[in-house]
Amino acid sequence: MTHTARPTTFTGPGTISPAAAARPAPAQVQGVVRGAAEILRRGGLVAFPTETVYGLGADAENAEAVRRVFEVKRRPVTHPLIVHLADSGQLGDWVTGTPGYARVLAEWFWPGPLTLVLPRSPRIPSVVTGGCDTVAVRVPHHPVAQRLLTAFGGAIAAPSANRFGAVSCTSAEHVADELGPAVDLILDSGPCPVGIESTIIDVTGDEPILLRPGAVGVDDLARALGRPIRTTTPLPGHRAPGQHPSHYAPRARVVLVEESEIVAEADRQQSHGLRVGVLRPPASTASITIDSALVIDVPTAIGDYARDLYRLLREFDRHDCEVVIASLPTPAGVGLAIADRLTRASAPRPAGTASTSTCAE
Repeated sequence: MTHTARPTTFTGPGTISPAAAARPAPAQVQGVVRGAAEILRRGGLVAFPTETVYGLGADAENAEAVRRVFEVKRRPVTHPLIVHLADSGQLGDWVTGTPGYARVLAEWFWPGPLTLVLPRSPRIPSVVTGGCDTVAVRVPHHPVAQRLLTAFGGAIAAPSANRFGAVSCTSAEHVADELGPAVDLILDSGPCPVGIESTIIDVTGDEPILLRPGAVGVDDLARALGRPIRTTTPLPGHRAPGQHPSHYAPRARVVLVEESEIVAEADRQQSHGLRVGVLRPPASTASITIDSALVIDVPTAIGDYARDLYRLLREFDRHDCEVVIASLPTPAGVGLAIADRLTRASAPRPAGTASTSTCAE
């Protein structure tokens, strides 16, 4: 199926977009969401907001539509997608077994930014799971995502709505800039309130294993289960979204240094004739005196930093920075997720996209 129409943006209640002169009435909201659900039924692609990042959605049971997601993102076919559901009551339709502790996590954190990796049902096409016998599922909390899933009535397979390996999109404008007419409809509900992808937990074995840190912290998970969460590197064969060594990367090269070395590194990069950007930590008293450097102060609250991280990385690209200097936050709570994203953003970028992901984005 060929789709050539420019994407349509829609502004949800309480937001204003350049595409809308006024806030739509509730009846208009429902009408646009019903139209989006119909596009999905016809095999089209819909970009929609979640509390974490914008997703690029397709009917999870339509293998052809899912293949188009991979094509639009330029994503290796071995990298699984997350399947989004309207509520946890649908879980049994899409997986073949749910351990008791996995049900506890679902009760605590769904709807919300937690993804569970479980044995997949034959109802899920193998293209969704990258050929794995497991599937990553979550129930998003965002009201527009909830409306869309309810109107659609099925499962939506949706990775982040950006090119593979690039910075995730946290606004509809980012999606339009990144994917353009390749998307049939963009549902615009303003910036994503969390701004960092979901936490992914493998719950196929006797104990939960953290595959990707996210908005739900390790301490939160441990508190819910009454036991610690394994945070070691996943074993080969655990394939999960966001596990490629180079990921979440802006066009600018990201260089990570200790906070005390930021000024010296910025000066060194500038001496090579590069356009420099700096993410200055909130407690830093360092004065960046390089005239041509773009210095952006990191928000003081760690949750605000997570929400703004991808927007700030895109800001450096917008100003044509060639290198971004940053330091890692304390790896506690959502700080662990920020550190993970910055570390992957700074990793060497292969000339071609490797298909060596570790089975769940």
